[in-house]
Amino acid sequence: MKRLILAIFAGLLAVAVAAPSFAADLPRPVYKAQPGVYVAPFSWTGFYLGINGGYGWGKTSWSNVGGTTGDFNVNGGLIGGTAGYNLQTGNYVWGLEGDVDYTNIKGTNVACGPCETQNNWLGTGRARLGFALDRWLPFITGGAAFGNIKSNFAGGSDNKTKVGWTVGGGVEYAFLGPWSAKVEYLYADLGKATCGTTVCGIDTDVAFKTNIVRAGVNYRF
Repeated sequence: MKRLILAIFAGLLAVAVAAPSFAADLPRPVYKAQPGVYVAPFSWTGFYLGINGGYGWGKTSWSNVGGTTGDFNVNGGLIGGTAGYNLQTGNYVWGLEGDVDYTNIKGTNVACGPCETQNNWLGTGRARLGFALDRWLPFITGGAAFGNIKSNFAGGSDNKTKVGWTVGGGVEYAFLGPWSAKVEYLYADLGKATCGTTVCGIDTDVAFKTNIVRAGVNYRF
């Protein structure tokens, strides 16, 4: 028994001595770092289409050689479509944008007949300059405005298309892939349209100015 115990002990001692040398001969595991995932910086560059809707309010006045109504209020809703193109250089985003909206902006002055000023459609063609903060884009904008000034008087109406100017600003946010949402303010001045003698009895200048607040959703291509 004593010899068996000694033999077992000698065998265990031999294994213990040989184990480090055996382990040293084994290949060491190689740990590889996970490759970094490159995320391209967000870019506003590209064409886009969208829809918009909002509310307009402003002033109109009627004037002729016999006097003037003074300013009276016009207001109403609007909805339409948008198209544009952005080019981003660094943080600056340069763009061109156009839109055409159906509008129902109107107002009446009962003291003059009554006389009513109505705007049924309004479009703009504008330059935009924005400063990109990743997916946020605050911007200023300005350019041409065009639309109709409809003068309603004594059961008749005179409808003229006019070209004026607009200026404003807003902020846009890219929230899902190519989609973005915006909120903007525009001031538009269509100047004056003439209500002729057939409707108004005497040539009468009808002025139209409006403030617009609207929201929109765009899809970039």
